[in-house]
Amino acid sequence: MRSKSALFAVVLLAPFALAVTLLAQTSTIRIRAAAVADGTGKVTRNATVVVQGSKITAIEANATGAAGAATYNLGQLTIMPGMIDVHAHVGWHFDKDGRYAARPGTPAQEMLYSAENAFVTLMAGFTTVQSPGQANDVELREAIARGILPGPRILTSIRQINERSGTPDEIRQKVRQLKTDGADVVKIFASASIRDGGTQTMTDAQLQAVCGEANAQGMRTMVHAHSPESIKASLNAGCQQIEHGVFANDEVLKLMADKGVYFDPNVGVVLQNYLSNKVKYLGIGNYNEEGFAYMEKGLKINAEMMKKAVATPKLMMVLGTDAVAGAHGHNADELVERVRQGGQKPMDAIISATSLAAKSLRLDKTIGTLAPGYEADLIAVDGDPTTDITAVTRVAFVMKGGKVYKNVSK
Repeated sequence: MRSKSALFAVVLLAPFALAVTLLAQTSTIRIRAAAVADGTGKVTRNATVVVQGSKITAIEANATGAAGAATYNLGQLTIMPGMIDVHAHVGWHFDKDGRYAARPGTPAQEMLYSAENAFVTLMAGFTTVQSPGQANDVELREAIARGILPGPRILTSIRQINERSGTPDEIRQKVRQLKTDGADVVKIFASASIRDGGTQTMTDAQLQAVCGEANAQGMRTMVHAHSPESIKASLNAGCQQIEHGVFANDEVLKLMADKGVYFDPNVGVVLQNYLSNKVKYLGIGNYNEEGFAYMEKGLKINAEMMKKAVATPKLMMVLGTDAVAGAHGHNADELVERVRQGGQKPMDAIISATSLAAKSLRLDKTIGTLAPGYEADLIAVDGDPTTDITAVTRVAFVMKGGKVYKNVSK
């Protein structure tokens, strides 16, 4: 594993490497591989993705005979869109003593940890993440967008709204302020943590205020909701995406499908990460023995819920991990576990992390699909993820916006 000092050397030197890359991108780049999965369900064998600047200009089929024309010949790898994680806490980290940093350090320390997590996430094949959210996400978002730091495209809620956010009128004002401050999404806590039982915490009136105002302002909403009651109240309030849903039953799963609401179950990364890093969290806040016992039980409950979700017709499941400290770079494990636990088809899992995730972010005209006119956000994986979903954990090539950030395919 790369040491932290070496990792930061890569981050700090990246602008110089990018300058060299940019010089080379006035010409057309051709990336050939054994297969191209476009993110919508279509696979083209022996294909070449053609890139000019930051955009895809063509996908050429049957390109085996022109091996010499490829800028990058990736052999037997499979090209697919850069993956999208719609729920990752890019700023969460362990401190210098290896403990969860529940209390923030200096602004510089927090930004450097966030930059490290962003880099690791990009190297794992995720070219876009949604972070719900913390204040320095804004500076990180802008620095990555300017090319100062290597990392995925970031969308953020900046802050969260919960039962302590005030009266319905006060909550509406908070939503308007989030828009003014540049938030990409409104993050809402409608229920307690699974460590506290997951019961509904916000009132129906509060939920109607936050989601109603967000809709009026043209803002997206994502709701932390574990219990059927909190999920149903959020759906009836016009909220647009449900997170977690550990205790979701058939009724609310069908209701999500009927209302066209996105569902982001987190079954493969977050609880597993907490349990494997228990010693680093235990004794901080509600990370106590009772809470960890809840999470241990949650593994089985999640697996059962995932089977129900997969079996629910027309339910739009997007890929989110709730990646916290210790989980960054392991985001793709979520796809593997959705297939393993819930029986989701590998292609459906891929779509959930690409074109459907992009649609949930209202970015489906620019990312999440490999087609002419789309951003050249693409990765290549070792294997065929349409038959072996574990291939998504073996990322050998990463391009974002036409810039190559990783190539270990040789």
